Amino acid sequence: MALIAIVDGTKLYMYGNDHPPPHFHVLFAEHRAVIDIKTLKLSRGDLPKSKLRAVVKWARPRRDKLLEAWTTMQALLDPGNIR
Repeated sequence: MALIAIVDGTKLYMYGNDHPPPHFHVLFAEHRAVIDIKTLKLSRGDLPKSKLRAVVKWARPRRDKLLEAWTTMQALLDPGNIR
């Protein structure tokens, strides 16, 4: 598991050898969610709407970096933080 970013108080993670499609996990308080990188849609879980909007707004211009981090994690390497 690698912490890739903290956005508006939410923690964004990726896991090595995770299942497709490319996605990242979001943790905020008691909320857990999975966001599809290609569509930036919530694919599982729940988040407060304001937090979901903030994460999607952050992820949109970083989609290529997120896909690159996904590939890195699948090779069981640390992708580092995404800014």
